[in-house]
Amino acid sequence: MLIGILAAMALVFIIVAHWIYQKNPAPVSPNASAIVDARIAPVGDSYAGESGRAAMLAAEEERKKLAASQVAYGGTTDGKAIYDQLCHACHESGAGGSPKLSDKGAWTARIAQGEETLLKHAIEGFTGKSGIMPARGGNPALNDAQVKATVEWMMSQVK
Repeated sequence: MLIGILAAMALVFIIVAHWIYQKNPAPVSPNASAIVDARIAPVGDSYAGESGRAAMLAAEEERKKLAASQVAYGGTTDGKAIYDQLCHACHESGAGGSPKLSDKGAWTARIAQGEETLLKHAIEGFTGKSGIMPARGGNPALNDAQVKATVEWMMSQVK
């Protein structure tokens, strides 16, 4: 008899829960279709044959135009301004093994390599024994002229 009562109570709870759910359905997100589309979007494009080659070249050209239009810090080539906004985070604290701008001794060997080497490491990135230098200081929107101006300014500070 106890099992029968418990089974009847379970059946009543199931019916009440079903009735409550029908009265108050779960809200549907207005972005549901956009979320699903983003989740199932292809990761990359596939290019095949000559038409694919042309599409690939067009996509690369579009990417370059977009990157050129998004220049960091308003396109300024003031090395001090760029340093103050980006580079100081590592070169004042020594994060990632970076040489501090105030430690002229840490720069002696680096400056001896020449400005071209320092510029190359600043643009392309570098991993050495004592630390790392992310490409373009970690900001891909910096153009080569901005990186060069910043490297020149930093070199003038440590000489």
